[in-house]
Amino acid sequence: MFQKNNKDGAHPVIEHGRQLSIGDRASDRMTEFMGSWTFIIVFSLAIATWVVLNILMVINHWDPYPFILLNLMLSCLSAYQAPIILMSQNRQADRDRITAKYDYAVNRKAEREIQNMQKDLDEIKALLLKMQPKSRGKTTPSKKVTK
Repeated sequence: MFQKNNKDGAHPVIEHGRQLSIGDRASDRMTEFMGSWTFIIVFSLAIATWVVLNILMVINHWDPYPFILLNLMLSCLSAYQAPIILMSQNRQADRDRITAKYDYAVNRKAEREIQNMQKDLDEIKALLLKMQPKSRGKTTPSKKVTK
């Protein structure tokens, strides 16, 4: 099912990843970074620095309390982050769907192989049962060793 489209035998998710555009890959990397502790810490430090500098600056307040410019920047950041994260989640859902289909196909193939092996074992068992009565009559008595 998957081997027809896949020339080098790679997992379908890897093959799907090779077909992503530059924008798709960039949004995946951005989402990966934005969902990390590194981003949260760096972003929290940047906001704290912004607030502290604006509170401590006596003459040049570029964004005095209530920090309207900071709020505008955070709103714009959220407006860009949300669609990027959603695009990345959609691609992850596609990868999960492809993986599920691939796993199902592998499981079905394994089930067929197990059924074939079970049939072979049943045939071997039937042959052994046919041979067993013949071999019972030809047994020799065991010899006891005496001292």
